[in-house]
This record gives sequence, structure tokens and C-alpha cells, in this order.
Amino acid sequence: MSRRTSPTSPPITIRRAVAKDAKRLTRLVRGSGAYEGKYASAVAGYRVGPDYIEAHRVFVAVAGGEHDGRVLGFYSLVLAPPELDLLFVADDVQGRGIGRLLVAHMLSEARAAGLDHVEVVSHLPAADFYHRVGAVRTGTAPANPPAVPGDRPEFEFRVPPE
Repeated sequence: MSRRTSPTSPPITIRRAVAKDAKRLTRLVRGSGAYEGKYASAVAGYRVGPDYIEAHRVFVAVAGGEHDGRVLGFYSLVLAPPELDLLFVADDVQGRGIGRLLVAHMLSEARAAGLDHVEVVSHLPAADFYHRVGAVRTGTAPANPPAVPGDRPEFEFRVPPE
């Protein structure tokens, strides 16, 4: 578990997700403003189930202080092949460093698992974020209508050794 605090924000804890988080994580995915309009089909009916949480390394960023226990965001690291499968931050707390904190934690987990890289197929509106947090563009994943209406950028995080 790791913590981050600053004088202007409540402490944030990153912890391993548990089965009882599944409904909250599903709501976060389905309610994401980044998936409105033409992207809505990509998350319609999407479910983060307890089985998914048990099968992968899923971590949640949780608020402390007066918002104790609120899930602010989460990510899922798949080990084989190495992939950042999911990364979501609640719309109302975006731009506060939570996504960057989750990526740093993911890289630490990847290093601990012996990975030297982690791939990610980005949602188009998130591409700039991945570039800003150090991912390198490697290609393009083709559209798969109707669920995925457009081509998506592919990135790779290089996992530095300790």
C-alpha cells in the first residue's frame, strides 16, 4: 500500500482491489465522460467482475480524510502478455495527479513482477495523457466496430530496472 499527501488534498492510498470493489469499478468505467457519444459502445455493458479482480493485478486509488474510502480511480495490470488493461480516474478528480500516481504504482508493480515493458492500447482521448506520463507510441490498433468505433493508439511503457 502506498500513500500520497499534500497540504491541499486529502491523502490518497493505493491498495489492491478486492471482490467487493467490483460494482464501484464497473460504475467508474461505465460513467466515464471520456466514453460519451461515439465512444459509448466501448463501455456499454462493460463489467469489472470479482473474477477479473482475482485474475489480474487490480489496484484502486482511495481517498482519505473526509472522503474516506471513496474510489478515485483504478488500474489493471495483466502480466502475460504485459499490458495495462484498464486505467480510469473519476471525472471530477481528473487533473489532480491521480492518473500519474496510478501509472507510477503500475510501473513499480511491473518491475516487481520482472517485466521490462508494459503495453497499452489507449482510448483516443487519453493518448496525450499516456505520452505525458512517459509512454512511447508504438503503433495503431485498428477499429473493431461497433464496440470500438475508431483506430486507437498503441503505447509502451518501458520499465526501468531498480
